[in-house]
Amino acid sequence: MSTAMIFVGLILSTVLATASNSWLLAWLCLELNTLSILPFISKTKHPRAIEAATKYFLTQATASCLLLLAGTSNAWLTGTWDMTQMSNKLTSTTMLIALTMKMGTVPTHFWLPEVLQGSTLLTALLISTWQKIAPMSLLFIMSNNVQPTFALTLGLLSTTFGGWGGMNQTQLRKMMAYSSIANMGWTVITLTHEPKASMINIFTYIILTTPTFLLMALTSTKTLQNMTTMWSTSPLATTTMALLLLSTAGLPPLTGFLPKLIIMNELVTQNLTPLATMTMMTSLLTLSFYLRTTYLTTLLNPPSSATSATKWRQKMTKNKTMILLPTATTSTFMMPALIP
Repeated sequence: MSTAMIFVGLILSTVLATASNSWLLAWLCLELNTLSILPFISKTKHPRAIEAATKYFLTQATASCLLLLAGTSNAWLTGTWDMTQMSNKLTSTTMLIALTMKMGTVPTHFWLPEVLQGSTLLTALLISTWQKIAPMSLLFIMSNNVQPTFALTLGLLSTTFGGWGGMNQTQLRKMMAYSSIANMGWTVITLTHEPKASMINIFTYIILTTPTFLLMALTSTKTLQNMTTMWSTSPLATTTMALLLLSTAGLPPLTGFLPKLIIMNELVTQNLTPLATMTMMTSLLTLSFYLRTTYLTTLLNPPSSATSATKWRQKMTKNKTMILLPTATTSTFMMPALIP
């Protein structure tokens, strides 16, 4: 009963934050959202989970203080809490830093890999997807008042550090965290020029990340070593996982390539071709560790000697597989068909 009430609070706080038009109400909803997710993070009662919950709380509390500071300063300068009245450069920049800190972009990204690693796979799914909806909606509302140069710098740094950070990761949750940082860079980089493209990018990421985390949870896959034996649990799930990883990396002609194509087109249209080139180069970093993971998933046979330890896992039931895999496969392929 308590879990259901907390989950309702999590959903309600996000819905109210996205529907609010006042910074004070948005701050209140984001605080409720933070308090609702903390029991899910610390549910396992493991020291790593408690550490992750503490880091998440401190980071989100700092971001909320910045958000309240920016909102109060803007209300003092303009006489209103309205989100669309962010004409002052200092308050709009402070608000951008606060919201990007909540989503996990450079330079306030250090909390995300550690929090995801200390959480369960399903909780990591919530943090990577659902928890980004409210801050991203607020960014969309104030996108006209964001400083373009600052947003472009944050986006390029996020794509770079996200790609570099995921290169040597053996833990899938940390790898997905750095992938999230890189994806948020793609989202922020076009926020001021084409906010709709940013929303397309973030929701495409959510659509692709959700079945990826669910497949990891169903097959008890947490490390790259586990990926090498994933085929023994379900060959169909392994194939779908490979397609989802390649799609998230932005490999054409899969779904993840569509938002990147739209963003590149917008940057070139705005005469930002050098920035578009650098962003495409940084995306190769993300593609490299996704290709490595896909290789381990589909092409590498595990060692067959008796001394190699394999992870014990429960066999997936047919019902779970039949429900999940069509959804994952559809989300992998459906959007390229919409390209004119």
